[in-house]
Amino acid sequence: MAQSDQMTLDIRPLTGADLDRVLPDLARLRMRVFRDWPYLYDGDFDYEHRYLQSYRDSAGAILVGAFDGDRLVGAATGTPMEDHAEDFAAPLARLGLPLTDIFYCAESVLLPDYRGRGVGHRFFDLREDHARALGRSHAVFCAVIRPEDHPARPAATRPLDPFWRARGYGPVEGAVATFAWTDLGEDGETGKPLQIWMRAL
Repeated sequence: MAQSDQMTLDIRPLTGADLDRVLPDLARLRMRVFRDWPYLYDGDFDYEHRYLQSYRDSAGAILVGAFDGDRLVGAATGTPMEDHAEDFAAPLARLGLPLTDIFYCAESVLLPDYRGRGVGHRFFDLREDHARALGRSHAVFCAVIRPEDHPARPAATRPLDPFWRARGYGPVEGAVATFAWTDLGEDGETGKPLQIWMRAL
């Protein structure tokens, strides 16, 4: 994709029938993107489709789609912290900050050909604006922690820490969640540590 083509992308929040229509494509997109480093996720379509229903059913959730024409090429999700999985909320409860003050920026997935064009910033902008409209004072997300010597780590991988820090996020000391999924090449789910990052809105 040429640099100028980014401007042709249609990036917008999805609700109602538009959201319902895109859920199967989003499930497949998540499975494709999360197969790569660092998630290495051996996805299951039925699980993905069930999981994504929470964004349709939660009044405070947001699902942002990025379209190249009619094709879904990226998406970002978010939800009030108290509406998301307890696995992620538990480490934050110890901080003394009410969960009702926190908005959880869940997944951001984007096909490789569309990266480096500012879409990731737009995903965060729309979710943070939504969080402020809900009266939230902080936004968080999680990033999987992988060992430096992990055999699947690409030699040329670039951490996203500089991007996240430029957005005002920082890792919360001692706030590590655990969530289970099946890695590529594994026979079943294993728990993975995820570092929680936070910023004030």
